[in-house]
Amino acid sequence: MTEQVKVPAIRFAGFTDPWEQRKFGDCFEFLKSNTLSRAGLNGENGTARNVHYGDILIKFGDCLDGERSDLPFITDDTVLPQFAGSILREGDVIFADTAEDEAAGKCVELRKLPKEPTISGLHTIPARPRFFFGTGYLGHYLNSDAYHRQLLPLMQGIKVISVSKAALQDTQVRFPGLSEQAAIGAALSEIDNLITLHQRKYDKLVIFKKSMLEKMFPKDGESVPEIRFAGFTDPWEQRKFGDCFEFLKSNTLSRAGLNGENGTARNVHYGDILIKFGDCLDGERSDLPFITDDTVLPQFAGSILREGDVIFADTAEDEAAGKCVELRKLPKEPTISGLHTIPARPRFFFGTGYLGHYLNSDAYHRQLLPLMQGIKVISVSKAALQDTQVRFPGLSEQAAIGAALSEIDNLITLHQRKLELLQNIKKSLLDKMFA
Repeated sequence: MTEQVKVPAIRFAGFTDPWEQRKFGDCFEFLKSNTLSRAGLNGENGTARNVHYGDILIKFGDCLDGERSDLPFITDDTVLPQFAGSILREGDVIFADTAEDEAAGKCVELRKLPKEPTISGLHTIPARPRFFFGTGYLGHYLNSDAYHRQLLPLMQGIKVISVSKAALQDTQVRFPGLSEQAAIGAALSEIDNLITLHQRKYDKLVIFKKSMLEKMFPKDGESVPEIRFAGFTDPWEQRKFGDCFEFLKSNTLSRAGLNGENGTARNVHYGDILIKFGDCLDGERSDLPFITDDTVLPQFAGSILREGDVIFADTAEDEAAGKCVELRKLPKEPTISGLHTIPARPRFFFGTGYLGHYLNSDAYHRQLLPLMQGIKVISVSKAALQDTQVRFPGLSEQAAIGAALSEIDNLITLHQRKLELLQNIKKSLLDKMFA
């Protein structure tokens, strides 16, 4: 029986009818899925394609264009005949029934499919609507909190979380009239397209920067880089780290000793270097935390940070140990280096942005790899840094390199912010567009 339910917080103009609510089983029939692991799939050829649960969880959005998504082929051609009644169609939906967290139950709506027959794979629950839904509606609705929170109390497992067909059968599906469904699907799909656009631009810029970092600094055994700006021909210099830098003091304050509101001094924490900051830090914009205890600062009178100083994170869970940030701008409050950091001050002037990019490049960082210690936690010491060599061209060329790479960083940050804004807009709409 169809039940009428309340309407969502926001609706498109002209739609006033109440929404319907039906049991999942009244809306869908289940299809068969195979149990093929990645070993039974390939990316080159076959008579049939496969939708794997791992791709639903990580690779695909709410709606899948199988013509563009490089769905893998099934290597064994004898598998397809066993699923004659479960070959997927446009409009079908597929749930990932297993995940390491509450992402279990993530769903994808199939919008376009490749020319080869496609079937649903390992740890998936494919379902076919018993009646027509507007394009894009199911993909967005079945991944919204409005629907997904029904699954949370039905999930099972600890290390691996699973959702069963029986759990899905216990849920309710809510939907408006067909025209309103189509309007909702089109609007959210347009946001998805914008998110994908900026994600691709972001990814291309990250790859482009990586390529530039590999080519703008000399490789081992070479005196000049692969590419240089016009007009620069002088050989690069190489000096010991200790000839280029002096170490400053750092504190041992944990996050508990910091706050985001007020204090007489600021702090640079190693966790922010590893995750939050890029190669160069604008401390005026980066919301550096305050030190809660005002008696800490006087102990570091000779180690208050300046523009041009660099700070290494000396600890990480992987080879990110040794990641570095160059300080370009600092807040008005005195700033000191924090827990698990190695702050260093140049003994002579470097071009703006050069050190931040060079000290994070493979050209420099690979010197640290054989000097790292630890297994579960990897660390880099001051002594390890002292054993490295620092390479640099003349000051004008340093400045040109720093400016070029910083401009790429600005573009990366721009698209990252647009991505975050669009993702927040979509999340807000998902919260408000479904009853």
